[in-house]
Amino acid sequence: MKQLILLLGLCSFVLTAHSQEADTLRYGLLKNMPAFYQQMKAQLTFPWAWGHAPVRSFKKWKRQAREVVMETMQNLPPAPTDYRMEVTATERREGYEVRRVWFNVSEWCRVPAYLLVPDGEGPFPAVLMLHDHGAHFTIGKEKMVRPFGVSAELLADADDWAHRCYDDLYTGDFFAAHGYVVLAVDALFWGERGRTDGVKYDDQQALASNFLQMGGSWGAFINIDDVRSAEFLASLPCVDARRVGCLGFSMGAYRSWMCSALTDVVAASPSSCWMNTPEHLMTLTNNQNKGGSAYSMLIPALRRYMDYPHVAAMACPKPTLFFNGTKDKLFPVAGVEDAYRIMRQVWQSQQADDRLTTRLWEEKHFFSRAMQEATLQFFDRWLKP
Repeated sequence: MKQLILLLGLCSFVLTAHSQEADTLRYGLLKNMPAFYQQMKAQLTFPWAWGHAPVRSFKKWKRQAREVVMETMQNLPPAPTDYRMEVTATERREGYEVRRVWFNVSEWCRVPAYLLVPDGEGPFPAVLMLHDHGAHFTIGKEKMVRPFGVSAELLADADDWAHRCYDDLYTGDFFAAHGYVVLAVDALFWGERGRTDGVKYDDQQALASNFLQMGGSWGAFINIDDVRSAEFLASLPCVDARRVGCLGFSMGAYRSWMCSALTDVVAASPSSCWMNTPEHLMTLTNNQNKGGSAYSMLIPALRRYMDYPHVAAMACPKPTLFFNGTKDKLFPVAGVEDAYRIMRQVWQSQQADDRLTTRLWEEKHFFSRAMQEATLQFFDRWLKP
């Protein structure tokens, strides 16, 4: 009898599995994923990764790989012919001044920003501060710089975000107090670059769809704005154009290594809590498969040519830092380690291994005070004389 029960149970399991497989073949979906997502991933051979591409000169590869990435990013706004920076308000803080400015980030867009300038004689090293996503859109640049001249509600919002994600530090203010010019700009959809009636989470997909229908992508638009912002920062008289870095956490980290890969203006780039591979991100359980937030960090067709660490490696041999957390549910550790290994091979191939820093912290998705202090030490090593 016992054997009969076991046999019936096994038959039931086989029939259930067969039924699920049949449903998959019939309907074509597993949760949010195409049922054939593993086959799709298997076809990603990344032919333009360093070592895979037919080009053997690293300098030539960097130039041509950047052209490949830029081609996938079209349709893009032209660079501004004149930044026309305007200072609209200032506030003195201990060791530096905060300026509210406007400038032309492209021929299409004029944007508000915070510019922090240290006391004393310049030119100074500088850092472009790239804010996170966080599914929190009411503030952008205010996630990096403590705002002034704003409503009590907005200030409380910014203080709360600094507590939640940055260990009660405003990273921009922290760096300005240590002798860096800091620029923080809203990405499109955040803060003052949202709508007057506010934006909602689901609005991201509509915006991304509209970009796609006009031959562009929201993610690429954010990336090129970051490049233009870095170029603007380097143009300022108070800045040493040879010592400009960029820095970000979460989506800001993605933006940081993308910016470093796309422009030689950036001399060094730390990125905290955004690095992995599609093999580990494109699964049935990862947050990346839900759409929404992912659209702000996607460039259509780019994965056909290079994986995330391959694009980041276009920054080699520049000093580059990556931090990730072992408790970060968004970025599986196995994928982080795979990406670190890929990038390490590139920097080693160019005898620049000492310029790549990778570290896993016993931390969740969070940019702790200790991580920020380590990032400051990295910049002090590479951007200060």
